[in-house]
Parts: sequence; structure tokens; C-alpha cells
Amino acid sequence: MTLQKISLAPLAYFWSKEQTLAFYVDAMNWPVDIIYLGEVVCSRRHLLKFEDWFALAKELRDAGKSVVMSTQTLIDNEPDRRAMHRLIERCMAEDFVVEANDFSAVRVLNQASAKFIAGPHLNVYHADTLAWLAGLGATRFLPPLEMPGIDLAAIQQERPTGVETEVQVWGRMALAFSARCFTARHHRLHKDQCEFRCDAHPDGLPLATRDNKIFLNLNGIQTQSASCTDLGAQLPELCSMGVEILRLQPQSQHMAEVVLAFDIARNANTVARVSDCALPASAERSNGYWFGAPGMQWQAA
Repeated sequence: MTLQKISLAPLAYFWSKEQTLAFYVDAMNWPVDIIYLGEVVCSRRHLLKFEDWFALAKELRDAGKSVVMSTQTLIDNEPDRRAMHRLIERCMAEDFVVEANDFSAVRVLNQASAKFIAGPHLNVYHADTLAWLAGLGATRFLPPLEMPGIDLAAIQQERPTGVETEVQVWGRMALAFSARCFTARHHRLHKDQCEFRCDAHPDGLPLATRDNKIFLNLNGIQTQSASCTDLGAQLPELCSMGVEILRLQPQSQHMAEVVLAFDIARNANTVARVSDCALPASAERSNGYWFGAPGMQWQAA
């Protein structure tokens, strides 16, 4: 049995530069193997500049981490397109792997004959799609968040040689991206004059129904689940399927505790047990998608 690796997903939230850098300084000492960096949600978030991300990437690599640079998920204008090209060119020059979160990035990487990681928003629902992406240069893929375990097992049986599988096992799920900014709208602001209100919501902005039940989580142009995915109980099953990498979504509090729980579990090939106090603010656990049920549901082991 090969020991599973732990990865930190790219930061989805808008933190201060100081908070972001402090988070990754701490991460250097956590038992994580792979760290994804870069702005994947909103191109207006510029507290960390282009050079800052690459300086941080080099520091993390020097600390022994495998570093991946992630492209923006929704590319809807010319500046975004140019930024994506610039990111890929720099990664190729400095030997960093790229996570492609948009098919325009896949095209650029393929034209450059570069290997890449197929992010979760490329919608790999069956083995034929995965084989096609592998032919374009993908060496790792993340299945869609809503994929049931039984479907993932089927893909694993036909997975191309040389392609790894990475599954999100902890954190809020990114459900949708929009050209509109819902955080700005909540504050009665236009997207282009948003005043960067995301900085007041380090784990997103909970959205409740009329009967005051928290339903979704707003994060700029990204809509997340209100619940926190927890596949800790499925770790032995994921290992038996041949899933190599366990992905954890960063959160502003208790991240070290979350990492430790999954590190202990992968070393013992047992379930990961994260305490309730380590859940993101106002979140409950969910694992419904794994069982082919509504994603917000929780099925206890």
C-alpha cells in the first residue's frame, strides 16, 4: 500500500497579505506534501501580486513541499486571459506544475507540450474524458465534487497509466462561479466598485433561507456549500480505490488540527476524526454526494 499524500487546495478566500503569508509559513511545518497557490476566484484580488505568489512558491519548494500554481477558474475577459498566459509561461520557465481550472488553460498547456493537473472544474465524469485529458498532458485529475464514490471507483478501474487521482476530503465545496459578485451585491455595491468587502468574510458569507436555515456560502463570484465536506470516514475506501492524494480546503481557523487528523489517519490507514470545533464558521458536516444523495446531507458511518 502506497501512503496517500495530503494537499492544500488553493486559497479561495480574500485574506490580507499578512494573514496569507502567515498561513503558508505555518503550512511549511505541517505534514502536507503538496500546496496549491494562486488566485482562483477573483482577478480583482491583488493584495498578493504576481511576483509575491512566485516568491512564496519558491520558499515552499525550498521547504520541501511540492508546489502547484493554479489558474483562475472563470476567465471572462482579456486581462484574465493574459494573466493566465503569463502564469503558465512563468511556471514553465521555473519548473512549476500548473493546475488547469479552465479549458482555455488546458489548450495553452497542450500547445506548449506541458504536463498539467486537471482541476475539479473540468468536469471529468467518465473514463473517456480522463483518457482524452491524459492525451493532452494531464498527469493528475480531480473528480467533480458531486461524483458518487461508486462512479469514482468505476473511473479508477479504467484510469490511464501515469495519471494520479486527487479527491477533496475536507472543506466547503465550490458549487458555481458567476460573472456577478454576490458579496458585493449583498453590500449593495457594484462588482467593479466592490470596496473589496470579501476581506470582512475570511471564510465566506453565509446565506440563509427565509426560515433562517443557512443554505449556501457566498465568496465573491464563487458560490460554496454552506456545509463542510468530510470524507474522513472514507479514507480506507479511497485508499483501496487507489486514490493517491487527499485534498484539504484552507480555512481561517483550526487548519493545523484538520491536517493533523488526516495525517494520523493516512499513516494508520484508518478513518480521520476531526473535532466539531475545527469546522469552518457556521458549517455542519456533509458527505451526501459520496453516497449519491444530496450533497448537503450527512450519513454517519
